[in-house]
Amino acid sequence: MDKELYQLAEKVAAKLIKTSHWLGTAESCTGGWVAKCLTDVPGSSQWFDRGYVVYNGQAKHQMLGVPTTIIEKNGEVSEAVVRALAEGVLAKSNASISIAISGIAGPGGGTDEKPVGTVWFAWSYADKVAGVVRSVKTTANTQCFKGDREAVRRQAVIHAMQGVLALFNEQ
Repeated sequence: MDKELYQLAEKVAAKLIKTSHWLGTAESCTGGWVAKCLTDVPGSSQWFDRGYVVYNGQAKHQMLGVPTTIIEKNGEVSEAVVRALAEGVLAKSNASISIAISGIAGPGGGTDEKPVGTVWFAWSYADKVAGVVRSVKTTANTQCFKGDREAVRRQAVIHAMQGVLALFNEQ
């Protein structure tokens, strides 16, 4: 077990339990690694709702409702797509907080505009009352991580969980 990832997941769990929030994920390049880390924590069924692995555009559209026009216009690795993914998780789950990740882990697939290591993230927070969403706040950012495929993906997992913790600092 990766001690650093586990300790970070425990911190996320503690915040979610303390605030009675549920978390959901939409992962592309990380392939469910964030969900795996979170569910490594005993009792995660008390705060982790579900995770979607949406590795291609069709899955992003079918499972989380990302409009194909957004994917075609911006590419799968883009701010617009991760924002739509994060908000899609909230719309299709009991989660009030979501993480979305889409990136280019390598070794191929990069371009001059989006080199290998480029990863987009979004975190959404929904004000839900009795399951009805009253408002949603979504933040997004991009990182360009260095290293091989494993290193890029691991750094993305860390950044995603740190982003959840940052949400609580904003409340």
